[in-house]
Amino acid sequence: MNKPTRCLLCPRHCLLAEGQIGFCGGRQAKDGLIRPINYGKITSLALDPIEKKPLYYYYPGSMILSVGSFGCNMACPFCQNYEISSGKREKLPVREVRPEDLIALARAQKRWGNIGLAFTYNEPLIAFEFVLDTAKLAQTEGLEIVLVTNGQINEPYLKELLPYVSAWNIDLKAFSEEDYRRLGGDFQTTLRTIELAAAVAHVEVTTLVVPGISDRAEDMRAEAKFLAETSPSIPLHLSRYFPSYRYTEPATSKNKMRELKGIAERYLERVHLGNMLE
Repeated sequence: MNKPTRCLLCPRHCLLAEGQIGFCGGRQAKDGLIRPINYGKITSLALDPIEKKPLYYYYPGSMILSVGSFGCNMACPFCQNYEISSGKREKLPVREVRPEDLIALARAQKRWGNIGLAFTYNEPLIAFEFVLDTAKLAQTEGLEIVLVTNGQINEPYLKELLPYVSAWNIDLKAFSEEDYRRLGGDFQTTLRTIELAAAVAHVEVTTLVVPGISDRAEDMRAEAKFLAETSPSIPLHLSRYFPSYRYTEPATSKNKMRELKGIAERYLERVHLGNMLE
């Protein structure tokens, strides 16, 4: 009888019996190893403006081929992509591609202004092996690699990936240990990912301002101070929450968004409001 196998990719450290799939839905214990069942499994593919990631200061005006798979290692009740992040993977439309197939697709989109590949929509880091293999190929082809992620990855894996990723948008979902626990994540891991990524690549940070979770003025002050200590030029995107999935609180008020933006601007040079018409 095989002993349980521990997944070391993210701070959850899932201990899995033979055949068991981890919390994220993308990794499975098999023959004493952790194997990615999401390798090359694509549920979403679109050519997006780079600003949609959002990345406002990385090749502005360009396009990027955006790729999503399935699964996530957090459990945000307000998830906007819950169908692919926490839904039944058996019910999802899945397209299987190899890294070289994805590179070929990205090259073909250059005529439309495409600069590379963005792994996004669900949590891309749970497909670590596929992202790494594709990113290595992209580097030889002169294609940029972008990650839109919650930053929940343990340091050894992060350091292996860092040389191949040009730009990151990292979700900083709240600014307290307690709120991160509510969302099923590890606060310090995300902070460390931001620090390490910003040392070698372009980084922008997004905080969805959710009532009762990430809308406190004192937390925004602490968040902005932390980012400024890393670099005051890190762009911060404050995105307005609307009810979604299992979270039914009313949409964040525009006045609250403006208040938090004003606080963040005391420490950071580039703060933007998202999901607002004015």
